[in-house]
Amino acid sequence: MQDKPENKHSDAPVWVTGAGGLIGTYLVKTLSAKDIPVRGITHREIELTNCGQVMDAFVKDHPAAVIHCAAISSSVICQQNPGLARRVNVFTTRFLSDIASDIPFFLFSTDLVFDGKQGNYQPEDPANPLSIYGETKAEAEQYILSNPRHTVIRTSLNGGISPRGNRGFNEEIRNAWKAGKELCFFSDEYRCPIAAKLTAEIVVELLEKQVAGIVHVAGGKRLSRYEIATLLAAIYTDVKPLMREGSLREYKGAPRAPDTSLDISQTEEILGHSIPGLGEWLQQNPNEPF
Repeated sequence: MQDKPENKHSDAPVWVTGAGGLIGTYLVKTLSAKDIPVRGITHREIELTNCGQVMDAFVKDHPAAVIHCAAISSSVICQQNPGLARRVNVFTTRFLSDIASDIPFFLFSTDLVFDGKQGNYQPEDPANPLSIYGETKAEAEQYILSNPRHTVIRTSLNGGISPRGNRGFNEEIRNAWKAGKELCFFSDEYRCPIAAKLTAEIVVELLEKQVAGIVHVAGGKRLSRYEIATLLAAIYTDVKPLMREGSLREYKGAPRAPDTSLDISQTEEILGHSIPGLGEWLQQNPNEPF
């Protein structure tokens, strides 16, 4: 019987906030699979807006790094309650960044920091958010980037299986179809969707490489909302995909960014490999729950 190989990682855990959400769940699994000590922090365990509670846990754990996924990510909720959105998405992020000033800190941000007029955004392109959610993330980004050791991960639509079954964009669509609802998908609104499992794997790789600054982590193919729905309709054979093709021109409501596709070429250069588009990933992983 061979001796167990020595763990090259320290005993200090990597903190993953928002561990009960979609990306946080996959991050905890990915870190654990690589034998990296991890502490997944959920809202029930630690109230991140309670500075005293956070500091006590931080002093006790002395984490090796923090990956901050926790946020109010619903644009609707953020628009309805901007004060709450700033408290959670900005204040909490700033506090965590301050107490983690000497260790790697990864903030999950969004492609919605852009107005969508250009598309194929580079990491260095200026933010111009159209929503309260985007505004809070852009503000948090600026603060994080004041520390040269810290990292902003901008991502797009993430899909997969979340603990509650409602956090992935794919889960929202599938749940609606299961309920017999018809959905309209715009053919002129573009994102770069990615599997949350792949996002987690990439972010852990970036953490191990000690990459800092702004990094775009998104699918390798720009897809319209309608194209995304078509991909899902092909794999969800147990539901009736009630859907129709629409256009942003018919939309009436808060401003929507038409094309927030992200350029990931710099990320691929860092990783040394390409990042597949969602359709390619689904083909390559037919047995992966999605």
